Amino acid sequence: MHARGKQIMEYIRDLSSAVSDGPCAVTLGKFDGVHRGHRKLIAKIHELARKNGWKTAVFTFDVAPQIFMGERAQKLLNTNSERAEIMRELNVDILIECPFTEELKSMEADEFVRRILVEKLHARAVVAGTDFHFGRNRGGSPEFLQKAGSEYGFETIIMDKEKDGDRDISSTYIREELAKGNVRKVRELLGYPYFIAGEVIHGRHLGHSLGFPTINQVPAPEKMLPPNGVYFSQTRVGGQTYQGISNIGVKPTVHGDSMGIETYLFDCSLDLYGQNARVELLDFRRPEIRFDSLKELKAQIDRDINAADLFFQPPE
Repeated sequence: MHARGKQIMEYIRDLSSAVSDGPCAVTLGKFDGVHRGHRKLIAKIHELARKNGWKTAVFTFDVAPQIFMGERAQKLLNTNSERAEIMRELNVDILIECPFTEELKSMEADEFVRRILVEKLHARAVVAGTDFHFGRNRGGSPEFLQKAGSEYGFETIIMDKEKDGDRDISSTYIREELAKGNVRKVRELLGYPYFIAGEVIHGRHLGHSLGFPTINQVPAPEKMLPPNGVYFSQTRVGGQTYQGISNIGVKPTVHGDSMGIETYLFDCSLDLYGQNARVELLDFRRPEIRFDSLKELKAQIDRDINAADLFFQPPE
């Protein structure tokens, strides 16, 4: 990626203001998960931008078109804010998160190319995957993009899917593995640990009373979560990274009923309420269990912490 260090990313969520002040290398897609296949596209626009002195631009949607049209339930690998955070880390210059409106849905592919790619983004190169379609009735195909590039004067690069063995890496594949709780495999496919980002809120303070002070988060309703259970995790908060264990679920021992994420951070005694925390799931420890008493729960947490010590610092 860019070797120029961290820069301010332009984050555009209104198509009327999606205007670049210079030539761009653009990539297009849903980018749910920003997985290894997506990163391949982003690496390509960085390569082109470096070579030519252009900006990099990622064009995506505020919700996937399939969700807008009611074709599947809205469970995403990244919330929009999480996706934007990843794009900043990848040093993207411009992220356009376009509302998928009726106007956009009915826009002909040629009009999309002319109005958005050419007039607004001054595209000099457009990078897309082999399965990318856009415009009314998905009339814009990779082949269409190549013809449009010849007409409007931009280079079109269609990139093959990134593979995991014989299978294409895709958001669908990653969701399948996440649904199994296979967060190690998910990390391999994404190229980074699966994470939940959100504000630290007040919980019941039960962990503190048991001797394990924790931070609590409520995941966004559209965020896909792995099966309820305990996971080894690391948490980025307040400029620091802490190892720990996270419980995803409803806390049945204390008659909880709302979905939440509770994380015990090792070696942290700070008051983190109100801060944004990024909890990264590293491995599955055990399913969520209802215990008959708080004493049994505390004993199990002790065992979980011992297991986490071995996970983070395995014996030589």
